[in-house]
Amino acid sequence: MAINNINRILVVEDNENDLELTMDALAEHNIANFIDIAKDGEEALDYLLKRGKFKTRESGNPVVILLDLKLPKVGGLEALEQIKKTDSLKKIPVVILTSSKEESDIISSYSYGVNAYVVKPVEFDKFIEAIKHLGVFWALLNEPPK
Repeated sequence: MAINNINRILVVEDNENDLELTMDALAEHNIANFIDIAKDGEEALDYLLKRGKFKTRESGNPVVILLDLKLPKVGGLEALEQIKKTDSLKKIPVVILTSSKEESDIISSYSYGVNAYVVKPVEFDKFIEAIKHLGVFWALLNEPPK
């Protein structure tokens, strides 16, 4: 039997400090029952498509993907494009969570179908607050299609 994926979040982040802050913020506010982590776009796609080391993971998709743009192996934009082109994945909300304010990154993200684009605040408290709001909205308030 598959785990209930209510409140399952996939965080795709290669920066250990940002990952730790994100995990702490989500845990502190009891936003997610399960938080899965991918360190790059390739690992995220393997997770979502149940390939490689993830081929035996429980079925079901996360309620939201928090995706960094600047990732090793497969970048965030390329991963986003693949997610939104794949029938079984394209309805998963994807939130770009990045330090990039580059207009080209924002335009490309929305062109590929991102649901939200959030620039990571530099200040610790603001970063934690941003993650809390993202988590509350996407994991608790947003009503995804069945």
